[in-house]
Amino acid sequence: MSHQSEPVAGSRAQAMSPVVPLPAPRTPGVPVAEVQGTLALDLQPRQDPPHGLDAEIVPIERGRHGDLSAWAGRFAQAAVEIIGGDRPVTQLLRWTSEEVYADLGRRAQLVARAGHHQPGQARVQPVRPKVAGVHVVPVSDGVAEVALRVRYGVRSRAIAARFEWVDERWVCTALEFA
Repeated sequence: MSHQSEPVAGSRAQAMSPVVPLPAPRTPGVPVAEVQGTLALDLQPRQDPPHGLDAEIVPIERGRHGDLSAWAGRFAQAAVEIIGGDRPVTQLLRWTSEEVYADLGRRAQLVARAGHHQPGQARVQPVRPKVAGVHVVPVSDGVAEVALRVRYGVRSRAIAARFEWVDERWVCTALEFA
């Protein structure tokens, strides 16, 4: 008796029809990489400024708005101290939107719960955060986005913020921690 293996259902059909990859759908005006999974880079140096960038940059007047760079640094210092439990969140009430204020309060509660302390009770953190760098990018008149670097000992974290000039003061309308 010979042992002959039975063909697996569908294997004959698979062997007869070759697999032909479907072409990638093309959108008019959008280049498609020839090899899937690769990042297409143009390594030629750019000779002209990016399109429309000159018109979007609006300088921030120091007289009317004050020095946003220094102010944003103080704001970020206060924000990281609030989250760490050194300050009460109410200190930034006037300088934040409702969403940012609520997020700071939530973050302070989470850190306090994890560290078994009460938020805003002048707790001294073992490693004090320190704002080490501030970079302001004006978006339009009265709106600026700020990138900040905060050092925690030998480690650093990034903070991104958006400030808007509202009622004769800067108000933080977005705050992200990375």
